[in-house]
Amino acid sequence: MVADTDGAAYTDTVRRNIDCARSAMTSAAERSGRDPRDIALMGVSKFQPIEAICAAFNCGLKLFGENRVQEREEKSALWTGDGAVWHMIGHLQRNKVRKAVALFDCIESVDSVELADSIERIISENIEVLYPILIEVNVSGESSKEGVPPEVVFVLLEDILERCPHLTVEGFMTIGPNVSDRRAIRESFVSLRNLRDEARKRFGIPLPHLSMGMSGDYEIAIEEGSTIVRVGTGIFGLRH
Repeated sequence: MVADTDGAAYTDTVRRNIDCARSAMTSAAERSGRDPRDIALMGVSKFQPIEAICAAFNCGLKLFGENRVQEREEKSALWTGDGAVWHMIGHLQRNKVRKAVALFDCIESVDSVELADSIERIISENIEVLYPILIEVNVSGESSKEGVPPEVVFVLLEDILERCPHLTVEGFMTIGPNVSDRRAIRESFVSLRNLRDEARKRFGIPLPHLSMGMSGDYEIAIEEGSTIVRVGTGIFGLRH
């Protein structure tokens, strides 16, 4: 438990939201014949106060995602909870890799071999460590989104496997298209799943994770194979 940061003011709302999210996740998993236990709920805590994050942790949420190294660093100074897992889900600049590796348990937003090389150099300082990453893919083709285009995913994956022995590629991440057309959203998630399945065949590695689905579309993502859903406003409410 987080004891010395008071999240009591947030607890009831956060607990209710987490329960609703988990219920919706279970329903979506059952609709698609999946085990709900195979899907992780991530609380996207960017711009949220430490008290709200502590409330979520004390309500049983253990996986959190942050977009910026600086914000994670500021929160880490206030965080006293044991057992939380932190993922970097925002664009990562190469000059912040050392801090990111120290602050995050996984980087989901790897989108270039240069970034992978930078992570590899830091991790290789301790040869006993394997560091998990996900490759971010821009399946929607929207210029406002980060990630590699689908047509170069296999080239990037091959480069990382050849050049970065201390990194373990755990799967792919994407952000769904910013549209109201649920068919288009579904198609984007199907595209990422198909890319992952083809990569498994080509490279013979498990790639167990698909990080896809956010507050507005995570049920569709689960139906199409997501193993990590990234929920921010659906848990914490509007950003502060």
